[in-house]
Amino acid sequence: MELDMTKGNPTRLIVKFIIPIVIGNIFQQLYSMVDTIIVGRYVGVEALAAVGATGTISFLILGFLMGLTAGFTVLTAQRFGAGDMEGVKKSVGNGATLSIIITIVMTLFSVFIMDGLLKLMNTPEDIFEMAKTYILIICVGMGCSVLYNLLSSFLRAVGNSKVPLYFLVVSAVLNIILDLLLILVIPMGVAGAAVATVVSQGISGLLCLLYLMKKVPVLQIEKRHWKLDAQCTYNQLSVGVPMALQFSITAVGTILVQMALNMLGSTVVAAYTAACKVEQLVTQPYSAMGLTMATYCAQNRGINDIGRIRKGVRISNVMSLVYSIVIYGFILMALPYIIKLFVTGDTAELLEYARIYIGVCGLCFTGLGMIFIFRNAMQGCGFSFMPMMGGVVELLCRAVAAFTAARYHSYLGVCLGNASSWAVTGVFLAIAYLFMMRKLLVLKKKPLKQESGEKPAGSVV
Repeated sequence: MELDMTKGNPTRLIVKFIIPIVIGNIFQQLYSMVDTIIVGRYVGVEALAAVGATGTISFLILGFLMGLTAGFTVLTAQRFGAGDMEGVKKSVGNGATLSIIITIVMTLFSVFIMDGLLKLMNTPEDIFEMAKTYILIICVGMGCSVLYNLLSSFLRAVGNSKVPLYFLVVSAVLNIILDLLLILVIPMGVAGAAVATVVSQGISGLLCLLYLMKKVPVLQIEKRHWKLDAQCTYNQLSVGVPMALQFSITAVGTILVQMALNMLGSTVVAAYTAACKVEQLVTQPYSAMGLTMATYCAQNRGINDIGRIRKGVRISNVMSLVYSIVIYGFILMALPYIIKLFVTGDTAELLEYARIYIGVCGLCFTGLGMIFIFRNAMQGCGFSFMPMMGGVVELLCRAVAAFTAARYHSYLGVCLGNASSWAVTGVFLAIAYLFMMRKLLVLKKKPLKQESGEKPAGSVV
């Protein structure tokens, strides 16, 4: 089920590749939303706020690992596009070994710092213990998340975006069943929601592993491929670390915004949490476009087809613009009905806060689409510095909004944190992409080298 994206009509290839990712991402967000809905309706508004208060921490830690593992697979896609199958296997083994080592270190570190981090974020006292319980379980089980994300990224690197979807659907259904069991039947509260998430992610990762071992020869490795290779490690870390830092830098910005939000009380935090879940659900196509561009651009970078890269990026931006306009109108109309899913009783106050968030952020959905497309296009081509700087721009925008919101206790300021960062960073990355394309034209006559101890041309900037 591998897909060579260096040949054929770019639009058809992009659509074919992106649809399973969109569906998979939506399922992933749906079962995350189900966590929130069940917790909010059957445990209480405080529990809903507790889960929401840890969202930025989860993004900080798991986002770092997600960026790292995604960066490791860029080399895999480049080698696949260049037809270097031994290089593909070497990148798989090397990336897997690095992921295991880093996951162990990150698990221990995150558990150690969690109590202090929650206090630093001004987590309200009435939800502190629930928030701590939830996030500690997520951190202890982060290996499950890494397993699925790494293996699904390897599959997408060789053009297979369907199989990760199938296993994610299984995971989503299982997560819902476990939520109901561990919250309604066995009253574990927020701990039940966290356990359900970890177990379901672990099972989807194991299913990916079994499929890869039996059905994808190009990704099947031997004992010799597990040994860390100095040059391969350098190449993967050179792309993976900046991608991970980009996620973390962005997460730091969201933590600053969350700190300002937490000062406004648990009711506002609950409303913001519900609105964010809706926003995260409807913006999944942007993430899917980004993942598609990472694979598409990496494979075509493997054969130095710069014109084809440009065409694919242009097609994705047009798709993003059209979607942004349609979804913004739809979500504003549907929001009153969606909010009622999260809590029982009077929803007027929560709806008012949620409407402000969606109304402000929805105006900048196009900017968010630009971030995913341009950032992943550059990373797929091996350019990691400017995408990381895009994260810095996001951080600065959110920091300004967060400090302003905290000073004036302004909910609108909190909402502007995301909206302003999307708009400004989208423009920044668009400009960076144009400069990258000029550099690629210079490098066009330098083909990517086979895995023989030499750094791929243009793989690190």
